Amino acid sequence: MASKIPDSHNFDEQFLTCPVCMLHFRDPRVLPCLHTFCRDCLQEWATKQQPLECPTCRTQVSLPDQGVDGLRTNFYVSNLLDFAAVKKGAGPGVPCQVCEGKGEGARSWCVQCAVLLCESCTSTHRRFPTMKGHQIVTQENLEASEGVPSSFQRKAFCPEHEDQVLTFYCEPCQTLVCVACTVVDHRPGDQHNPVKIGSVAERKKRDLQKLIGNVESREKFARGTLNEVERELSELPTSADAAIEQATIYFDQLMALLQDRKEEVVTEISSRRQEVGKCLDTQKEAMEFELAGLTSASEFCKQALEHGSDVHVIEVEGQAQQRVEELLRSPSDLTARPSQVVFSEGTAVAEFRDDVARAGCVHVKVDASKCLVEIKAAVVKFSNVCLLSIVDQNRQLCSVLKDDVTATLTDPSGQVVPTQLQEKGRGLWEISYTPEVTGNHRLEVNVNGGSVAGSPFEVRVQSRDTPVLTIGRWGLGEGELSFPTDVAVDMDGNIAVVELGNKRVQIFDAKTGQSLRSFPVDGECARGIDMDSNGQFIVTFENRYYGTTGNPAIRVYSQEGKLTKTLKHDCLRDPIGVAVLQDGRMVVADSIRKSCLLLHPDGSLIRDIGKGQLQNPWFIAVDESRDLFFVTDIDAHKVFVFDLEGKLKFGFGEPGEDEGELFWPSGITVDPAGNIIVVNRDNGRLQVFGPDGTYLRTVATVKGGDPEGIALTPDNHIAVACFQYRGHCVELYRYE
Repeated sequence: MASKIPDSHNFDEQFLTCPVCMLHFRDPRVLPCLHTFCRDCLQEWATKQQPLECPTCRTQVSLPDQGVDGLRTNFYVSNLLDFAAVKKGAGPGVPCQVCEGKGEGARSWCVQCAVLLCESCTSTHRRFPTMKGHQIVTQENLEASEGVPSSFQRKAFCPEHEDQVLTFYCEPCQTLVCVACTVVDHRPGDQHNPVKIGSVAERKKRDLQKLIGNVESREKFARGTLNEVERELSELPTSADAAIEQATIYFDQLMALLQDRKEEVVTEISSRRQEVGKCLDTQKEAMEFELAGLTSASEFCKQALEHGSDVHVIEVEGQAQQRVEELLRSPSDLTARPSQVVFSEGTAVAEFRDDVARAGCVHVKVDASKCLVEIKAAVVKFSNVCLLSIVDQNRQLCSVLKDDVTATLTDPSGQVVPTQLQEKGRGLWEISYTPEVTGNHRLEVNVNGGSVAGSPFEVRVQSRDTPVLTIGRWGLGEGELSFPTDVAVDMDGNIAVVELGNKRVQIFDAKTGQSLRSFPVDGECARGIDMDSNGQFIVTFENRYYGTTGNPAIRVYSQEGKLTKTLKHDCLRDPIGVAVLQDGRMVVADSIRKSCLLLHPDGSLIRDIGKGQLQNPWFIAVDESRDLFFVTDIDAHKVFVFDLEGKLKFGFGEPGEDEGELFWPSGITVDPAGNIIVVNRDNGRLQVFGPDGTYLRTVATVKGGDPEGIALTPDNHIAVACFQYRGHCVELYRYE
């Protein structure tokens, strides 16, 4: 593919000059941000900066273990340098670099050897068997070319077999190899699959083409938004001056009574002008900065497609992919910007005596269409809320008067449901209501007389036995679950689920149910999970489960899912439920020992609790404010309550399937008021008992089937792990 750049002088200046030394590139190296510099320039730059930042875009760079030498060579730029040198050098009077000018002048260029050859040396060169495959570019070809010929590319040789050209790509190893490598180190088989680089390069080219499309659409939008911001910056002085003039006229009418207030408002307008200008300048700089990165990435991908060899495309595609994803993953907000400064009277002159405190308010114009309403799942007979965010044109939260906000909710029959509006913070409002019937309700929200984006909203009110959110279904993929046994809430309020079937922990967004990430757990029969005060995951592995034999242990994983330690004390026989105290101690239910173990953070035993009193302990909850822990006994159909010294305080529960009775109680948790929430594994009844074990109410009957571990989320929902039957999911029920 020939270059489209006809002017070789401009071509040199634009593409062959290092931004640091302002000379032609010497051994050009590519940073992860896709900017290219001389190797020596980067070496010197790295000695002056820690951490290293790109000299062009200021992106922080993590160098490979080999330092600058580990960075990829920009083969495209190297080819351009070769071509520029040859086109300049292969002319009359330029000596041959082999015979050193003893014959006629240089007439051609060997791509592989990178030398100028006279006609005689060219003939000799072609006769050598070892040089039989070398590419010779003649002076006529160079002079006829408007750009870089597609054949003008250095061959890439194998680092292991220096006389062999890289012609294959081993996909399992993600490595370019030569023919010799396919016979020795990369022989086709289970672990190696060398394929011709041409097919791989075509696939990589298509990927690069997609990247260009992604970048170009964002680049176009960024350029348009930048123009809009520049326009608003030019209009800002005019609007601010107009606001000051209006304020002056208004306050002159109020005479001496409002003189002090007038000066305050004028000052505030000027201050706001500076703030808005500064904000717009900052946005302009951020957008120019992002635009530069987008343009650079796009140009890099285009250059690789137009001028890179198959080897070059394969080598740079992954790096380009990473850079583009980085740019698209954290873009600047290209639409949000502050409003122009606007002055409003606030109070008519005739009424100023009553409203003098509010006279001359300086504010930004609120666009109702940019305000947001978060509709939360609703349950009949419960107090429910929706969240309203009032924002200015810069999408920054801002305050308005309560009279400027209205919310009207109607039930399926058209009957108005009373609502209450309460400001919870600057620009944040709660719309609360208690529906009397189930079904789809209609919510209209207005700000400053305008409808909020999306209004009217549909609010689905469900019965108390309907989960407000169901997470996952049976399967092995992302967002799917296989035999979930327990749940916990991490430090960000997300729901962590331990899966016995998939041998992993998967973390879900508690509001949307979207899978955020997962990590594998080491061992069979993963059973219980809890979080420690540092945000680490504590996972128990029981001895057996329905014929599956495991290795009893407790494993600790970091927030990123890395195994940090394994606890295998001799006291562990069949750990199931686990609860972690603030100081790192753990209470573990052991079904074979028929007791609960209080353990040090290192897994060593402090005391054995409940021996001779428990039959088959399962899950555990702790109330550290009272130094108590609660354990469900699935065979005794009871909940036992012990203090941390090991003394049995009381127990509650009668066998049965009616309200207030327990039948195979499994999951258990405690709310902030000390109430105890227990779920029956057999009939799915999710019940609440007072701190003394007195039955209070039934929250719901779990739909998923075979509920096991439960957890209470920060926004008052009970997450229930539904093990199998209709389950393989986590259901969330409203709790109040």
